Amino acid sequence: MDTMTTSEPTPFDGPDQGPFFHGTKADLAVGDLLVAGRSSNYGKRAGAAFVYVTATLDAAVWGAELAVGEGRGRIYRVEPTGRFEDDPNLTDQRFPGNPTRSYRTREPVRVVGEVTDWEGHPPDVLQAMRDHLAQLERDGVEAINE
Repeated sequence: MDTMTTSEPTPFDGPDQGPFFHGTKADLAVGDLLVAGRSSNYGKRAGAAFVYVTATLDAAVWGAELAVGEGRGRIYRVEPTGRFEDDPNLTDQRFPGNPTRSYRTREPVRVVGEVTDWEGHPPDVLQAMRDHLAQLERDGVEAINE
C-alpha cells in the first residue's frame, strides 16, 4: 500500500490499533515527535491543543492537501505515545460513529515512516472542499480546540 521507512513501535492506549497517519506540509524525519502547542496546520494557525491522527489514508490525504504552508503535502505513518480519543471536530459534528477513524491526543506522536506513493484528490474535488472550508470560515465556524 505504501512505501516508507519504519522504526520500532511503542505502546499506546486508544480506541483503535491503527496503523495511524498524519497529513501535513511539514518536512519531518523518522523519530521526530509531533507535540501539542505548536501552530495548527489549519485556519488561523493558533496553537493546537492536540495532535491529530487518522487510521485512514484518505483522511491523511485531506490533511496533507489542506494544510497551510509552503511545500508539498506529506503523509507520515505515526504512533501515539499515550492515550488518544475520537476527534470531536469530525465524529460529533459531521460523521457519527467515526468512519474517518480520526483521533486527537495531548501526548506526543512519533513519526515512524513516510508514505510516499499516495495520490491526491482530483482538482475539482479538492477545490470543492476548499470552497466548503472557506464558507465555514465566513460563517464563523471554528474547529474545537479546547
